[in-house]
Amino acid sequence: MRLAAGQEALVARALTQDGKTGFGFSFRLDGAEARHMAEWHAGARTERPPLDPVLDHPWEKAFLEGKPIPWGCEPGFAGLTWLSG
Repeated sequence: MRLAAGQEALVARALTQDGKTGFGFSFRLDGAEARHMAEWHAGARTERPPLDPVLDHPWEKAFLEGKPIPWGCEPGFAGLTWLSG
């Protein structure tokens, strides 16, 4: 997706078999990085994935501080459509 500041981000969604949803992102456009984060967020991965900050973005800051990611700070996130699981 295109960020409000103009950079691009790869966003992933993970759905568990018991219906939990998790989201992840990568500013390096690394699919594995985004997928691992989404799996961890959904509870399907026990080890919290590492993240090297790239943009000093609010999503990075929140993830590194162990806080909820403010997905709504990016207007493009709300506009994403997902295939049903």
